[in-house]
Amino acid sequence: MKRVVFIFSVSFFLNFIWEHLHAQLYTGHQGGVISEWVLLHATFWDAVIITGVGILSSSVKNFSAKMLFALLLLLIIAVCVEWWALSTGRWSYNDLMPVIPLLYTGLSPTLQLAVTGFLSYFLVFRKL
Repeated sequence: MKRVVFIFSVSFFLNFIWEHLHAQLYTGHQGGVISEWVLLHATFWDAVIITGVGILSSSVKNFSAKMLFALLLLLIIAVCVEWWALSTGRWSYNDLMPVIPLLYTGLSPTLQLAVTGFLSYFLVFRKL
């Protein structure tokens, strides 16, 4: 339980920062502005996803395999979330967002879960 709380806390903090830094790459959220509430809501769900994947990957004993499994799963989830959000008009990118060819997802949101997840897991699984 200690690891779960630590993963959630660390990933919440890291994603809170990431959400604020890349918010300028979007045109808005559901036709409105990207408010502090929207950023907190996104941060919460990012932390929930990272924590859930951390719980799933904790059964993998080898550290390298655990991290690879988690990173691949987080990348897949990020791409799926972006495809869903873009196709439903939940959000859209402005001209500043670099888009990954073939995937047609923004670079920043595609990498976000994997990067913040990796940092969270590295701190938790190496520390405890």
